[in-house]
Amino acid sequence: MLHFEDFPAGKRFDFKPVEVKADDVIAFAREFDPQPMHLSQEGGKESILGGLAASGWHTSALMMRALCDSYIHETASEGSPGVDSMEWKKAVLAGDTLSGSCTVIKARVSRSRPEIGIVKFRAVVTNQRGETVAICDYANMIRCQKAGETA
Repeated sequence: MLHFEDFPAGKRFDFKPVEVKADDVIAFAREFDPQPMHLSQEGGKESILGGLAASGWHTSALMMRALCDSYIHETASEGSPGVDSMEWKKAVLAGDTLSGSCTVIKARVSRSRPEIGIVKFRAVVTNQRGETVAICDYANMIRCQKAGETA
């Protein structure tokens, strides 16, 4: 089990590749973002995106799953106080394969709850061509192994 002390600045966690499947893009869009470019290949081709494109929210959900699989499931995580920024840099098209990583930017012990550390991360999601498709700056609250110690 990883604790706050295991997250020094510069620590990196890599994401396992995941293929973005057309059926999943459409299913997500039907439920959460029913715009034409997310619902069909034709709608996507008529847009500036050039094909069936995953919603940015779908891309974010795939990133969240990658975060869980890369470190959160093995961490004494207490959730997140929020996202500082979420940027969708390039369209994610059906058939793309996403990967990437997240890196610890800085970490500190909570002033009000010394048993919890606040770890700031930057996640970068890339496609199979190495192009950045999303960047997210966020924080994770992680239980300290020893209350009040710094990373």
